[in-house]
Amino acid sequence: MPSRYQAPLWLPGAHAQTLWPLLRRPPRPHYRRERWETPDGDFIDLDWIDTPAQAPLLALFHGLEGSSDSHYARALMLAISQHGWRGVVVHFRGCSGEPNRLARAYHSGDSTEVDWILRRLRSRHDAALFAVGISLGGNALLKWLGEQGGAAAGVVTAAAAISAPLDLAAADAALSHGVSRLYARHFLRTLIPKALTKLERFPGLYRADTVCAARTLRDFDAAVTAPLHGFSSAADYYARSSAAQYLSGIAVKTLLVNALNDPFLPANVLPAAHSLPATVTLETPRGGGHAGFVSGPFPGHLNWLPQRLLKFFQ
Repeated sequence: MPSRYQAPLWLPGAHAQTLWPLLRRPPRPHYRRERWETPDGDFIDLDWIDTPAQAPLLALFHGLEGSSDSHYARALMLAISQHGWRGVVVHFRGCSGEPNRLARAYHSGDSTEVDWILRRLRSRHDAALFAVGISLGGNALLKWLGEQGGAAAGVVTAAAAISAPLDLAAADAALSHGVSRLYARHFLRTLIPKALTKLERFPGLYRADTVCAARTLRDFDAAVTAPLHGFSSAADYYARSSAAQYLSGIAVKTLLVNALNDPFLPANVLPAAHSLPATVTLETPRGGGHAGFVSGPFPGHLNWLPQRLLKFFQ
């Protein structure tokens, strides 16, 4: 169903909305770290906000190269703590500050990993479980919701995806032109060194010269992401992993928020509200950039998104 809910944003530009939170991150919450061994012999790290065990639990899946230290994670976990809920930031493999053990990493369509994590959280907590995905994490979460259909209701109470790149090919095209290329370069500054370090541990995974030559995310996905995770090419990865094709299968109450000025995803590829199932609430604020949503008087704050999520889940 469509929604006219709008964020009270003061920064007019998409790039200002996207970049400003990186410079003014909220205080770091007090996290408790826990390590889980994965079924295939790897590990993931989870950072917890602890409150009484009977309180609702909100699980956050971060974006590309994100972590519990990302501005949106800090803002949301602080709000969760003040609200008396439990919170956990789930780190994708290799994103918690320590390289993961296996050759595989993480990607936008990693719904199998999301499934294992959410089901384990469900088995350990009797209270309501809410799942939130930001950017890459939002795409992976939406893909899981669509694949699971009604079965997801036995795992999560409700879900939300924020600034998810629903069409990965369109997002790649947007990040390959104009000023938006700076975002791709920002990600590549950490993706390339991590890929080269992994290659030292696992010789022959891919070609070092091709990795070093990557100038766009498509270059990197073709050189690293696709071969690491069983895709034949970057195009194959984008086609099979984009969440847009799975939205019609979502049977759990889900909030979908994408700003119309998100530099990572053109507004013209957002789904039409009438094409979505009744379980999905689509909100498209005029401003907000990519996972920014700065609001309030200058210099602004990041409270709008956490409060919007809490209101939706309540």
